[in-house]
Amino acid sequence: MYLLYLDYSGSSGNASDKHVILAGFAVFERQPHWLSLKLDDLAKEMWPENPQGLEFRGADMFSGKRHWRGVEKARRLDAYRRALAILGTSRLVHVFGVAVHKASVSPDDPMERAFEAVANRFDRFLGRLHKQNNTQRGLIVLDKSSYETSLQGLATNFRSVGHRWGQLFNLTDVPLFVDSRATRLIQYADLVAYALRRYYENGQSAYLDTISGRFDAQGGVVHGLAHMVSPEYPCNCQACRQRVRT
Repeated sequence: MYLLYLDYSGSSGNASDKHVILAGFAVFERQPHWLSLKLDDLAKEMWPENPQGLEFRGADMFSGKRHWRGVEKARRLDAYRRALAILGTSRLVHVFGVAVHKASVSPDDPMERAFEAVANRFDRFLGRLHKQNNTQRGLIVLDKSSYETSLQGLATNFRSVGHRWGQLFNLTDVPLFVDSRATRLIQYADLVAYALRRYYENGQSAYLDTISGRFDAQGGVVHGLAHMVSPEYPCNCQACRQRVRT
């Protein structure tokens, strides 16, 4: 089984956010333990007194909030880059991310549109594995949020009725929602989502570049990254450039 860990960045109701981001990564079921240990090691370095109490959240690390309060900014950002690099250097990680330009999909809920796109891309990834004689089921794991009820309902409908690109065939159940404090894997997903946010909202590519080589891809075509934006808002990101070519 493959597990897709997701978190979001940006708010549907916050007018200052142009995008809502839903992003994370998929790994085979035996990998989460080892990835957790690597982030635990970094936590021990940053806060040896209580490493398990340290939560890796992109917004907190950038702004110096919560457990990161009082930590020098350069050290906080270095920890963020190092945590992202754990994913970026692992060939076992498949990154997925969708940036939804809110004005482009209005009046639709941008989070629901993002979830639809990510679920479809994850399902297609599993379908490609099946064609390679590696049949796997998938489970989506998300951080607890107010979207829990609506996204579970959407996933059920995608499997039975379908979505705008077809149906989901390879997911074993509705999404599982967990507390990010209880699992390092959701914290990783938050760091991925925040890297996309820094790129699409602030034009900072350095953090996204750290993981860009791990976006799900086949034959030179990147499937794991999507930018949902209408043509009236020109964009030159990797996802939009590829869409224009194809």
